[in-house]
This record gives sequence, C-alpha cells and structure tokens, in this order.
Amino acid sequence: MRISQRGQLTIPKRLRDRFGMNHNVEVEIVPTQAGLLIRKRSAAEHPVEGVYGVLDRGGESDRYMKRIRGR
Repeated sequence: MRISQRGQLTIPKRLRDRFGMNHNVEVEIVPTQAGLLIRKRSAAEHPVEGVYGVLDRGGESDRYMKRIRGR
C-alpha cells in the first residue's frame, strides 16, 4: 500500500471485507509504539454520545451551551 499525494490510503477489499469496514464506516487512527493502528470507531466512542440527550432536559440547554462556550 502507498499513501497518495493527498494523504489517502486505500485499504484492500479483502481486508475491508474481513474486518467489516464497509462504505461510510468511521475509523480512527491510534498511534502505538509499533506504528499506527487503524480501527473501526465504536458507537460508544462517538463524540455525540457524550452529549446525547443533554439538550432535551427542559431549560438546561441554555446553561449547557454557556458552559461549553466558557461563558
């Protein structure tokens, strides 16, 4: 495999099929001592999961927005 001029890397189809990395699957690249690890991002690690439901707590959305904006 080679990295393109634009920094893109093509994962071979046999590996995508083997590890379930289909179209639009989110991946993350994690630095390790041995190099870089490419893995599927689990739903629990998605950034939206951390705030899901926070804005649906009657009246708390304004306080939440001020808090995350540092006001």
